[in-house]
Amino acid sequence: MGQIEDLRFFVQIVEAGGISKAASSLNIAKSALSRRLSLLEDRYESKLIERAPGVWTITQTGEELYQRAIRAVGEVDEIDADFMSLSADLSGPLSVSLPREFGLGYLTDALIKFKTSYPDIMLTIDFDDRHVDLSFENYDLAIRISPSEDESALDHLIGTAEHGLYASKTYLARHGSPNELKDLPAHQLLYFGNARRASWTFLDDRSKPQSIEFQPFLNSNSGTFLMEATIEGLGITRMPYFVVRQALDRGELVPVLPDLRHPTWHIHLLYSQNRRLNRRMRAFADEITNACLTLKE
Repeated sequence: MGQIEDLRFFVQIVEAGGISKAASSLNIAKSALSRRLSLLEDRYESKLIERAPGVWTITQTGEELYQRAIRAVGEVDEIDADFMSLSADLSGPLSVSLPREFGLGYLTDALIKFKTSYPDIMLTIDFDDRHVDLSFENYDLAIRISPSEDESALDHLIGTAEHGLYASKTYLARHGSPNELKDLPAHQLLYFGNARRASWTFLDDRSKPQSIEFQPFLNSNSGTFLMEATIEGLGITRMPYFVVRQALDRGELVPVLPDLRHPTWHIHLLYSQNRRLNRRMRAFADEITNACLTLKE
């Protein structure tokens, strides 16, 4: 019997909380399973589970082996699932966390196309700006837009999110257009976030940061709401292009100080370091990556 099967038995014993329960669920003799555990302990020259009448405790070494065994057994199972069903339709669960504004405002068509292409995949989509912990929460993939990488997850750059300043023609007709960066704080500025004093950072010709501080005329954690407020003439806002692109096409918004350079935010596809990309995850990643290729101003 191979080492992977020994590790599989060990995982079953730990998760069942005992040899008897694991043997019953596996439909094998308790003595045979006890023997496999003993051989595993001999191989690693270490006690994995303290067991005596009334005592059953996994050791520190046993806990470390259990965590690694889960990943090893899971990867073997994923390989089997991938290569034994290459000719079959993709199926099974897939849970994804997406930023709310980006997911609803830009990825809806790609998500519907993916589900239509793979009807047997049980797709669950969570639109939430919260940074989920992929190591402990029940998500296969997450997409996040940020200026930095997530060191706790495997990270693939799939696109960039360009930002700009936007206002309505009505607002600019009433209040005038700022001519340079230092003019902005005198205007009604709409801020994504919650701050009594806020700041925006820009880049000069040498890519050095330049910041302005201001008191927001309006705060909100919804980009869609801020866009609508801007369309109604409440002020100037700074937004990712994917939020305002349709309003720009309709002429409801116009760029403000278009020559200003904004720091680029990156669109990251994340998955746990404890997992590898299976076929379902790869198919989803391909669909979303293709959608992000068209994301440009």
